[in-house]
Amino acid sequence: MIKNEISQLNKIDIAGFQQDLIGWFEAEQRDLPWRKDQDPYKVWVSEIMLQQTRVDTVIPYFLNFIEQFPTIEALSNADEEKVLKAWEGLGYYSRARNLQSAVKEVHEKYDGKVPNDPKEISTLKGVGPYTAGAILSIAYGIPEPAVDGNVMRVLSRILSIWEDIAKASSRKVFEAAVRKLISHSNPSFFNQALMELGALICTPTSPSCLLCPVREHCHAFHEGTEKELPVKTKTKKHRHVQIAAAVLTNSEGKFLIHKRPSEGLLANLWEFPNIEVLLPHINEKDQLKDAVKELYKTDIQISEMIGQIEHVFSHLTWNINAYKGQVHFMETEAVDLRLVTAEEMKEFSFSVSHQKIFQQFIESE
Repeated sequence: MIKNEISQLNKIDIAGFQQDLIGWFEAEQRDLPWRKDQDPYKVWVSEIMLQQTRVDTVIPYFLNFIEQFPTIEALSNADEEKVLKAWEGLGYYSRARNLQSAVKEVHEKYDGKVPNDPKEISTLKGVGPYTAGAILSIAYGIPEPAVDGNVMRVLSRILSIWEDIAKASSRKVFEAAVRKLISHSNPSFFNQALMELGALICTPTSPSCLLCPVREHCHAFHEGTEKELPVKTKTKKHRHVQIAAAVLTNSEGKFLIHKRPSEGLLANLWEFPNIEVLLPHINEKDQLKDAVKELYKTDIQISEMIGQIEHVFSHLTWNINAYKGQVHFMETEAVDLRLVTAEEMKEFSFSVSHQKIFQQFIESE
């Protein structure tokens, strides 16, 4: 396949392609806060935030994050709870933990300077080939490929590449293509332009070919196959999980909250007591009450349902029935089990689903 891809490259006017692509980007690029300068730390933060998240969603998070943690040193020394709180609502919280872990390494090992060597930067936690290529090209002007889904979609059409982009092995094909096409005089704008083209023009279902600045170089446009490409197989079956959760208050009006384990889904985030409902023949309220009693050594009462929430992850969906109730007795608090006031709760990081549960509780009062 790589041989076939390179044969297509032999038919393309690479200099003309670079000129048309970069010229369009210079004129049409969006005004985004991480483009204000080429600070490798800011590029890094933005690229991690942009993984699986829309640009419009990321902008306020990025501005708030950089305001709180303006430098590598600031993020390195920050309390993890504050970092997760700043990330709250973005999802994929392991990205935030990996980012802070890697930043600590940069602070300690590289004197606070993000490495500009491909091998060194690739050893940092959470920095894969795409993120490494983005930082190196955008911040340092090094002609390294930054291949994500947008770039694979664009190049599959331009070069008529019929590799399945859902397969990890296909990335090598596209990285090889970028190495042939990339502008060595302006790799920063070249890579950003490919990403921008995929986001604005060469979209997944209805590409705006007549607005495309590089359509004259595009094999799929000339062959009429732009809607058939890229080839992408469907991911594995999505799993649905039934959850019962409860907002529980004691006689002082404090809320019972629990911290999730340090590994796995939504690690280290706080939540209201909840269980996966596994026994359809037993009332889920009774299952939740028994589980909370066993896990937290507490006596509770669960009253009425306050709402239902569907929360979708990439691989599963939580269907949550939310209740409210009372804590009559609790043996002791712990590092991962607290009774807190509504005001104190603002200092803790909750997943979006549990933020919604709390909102339903407020509206039910």
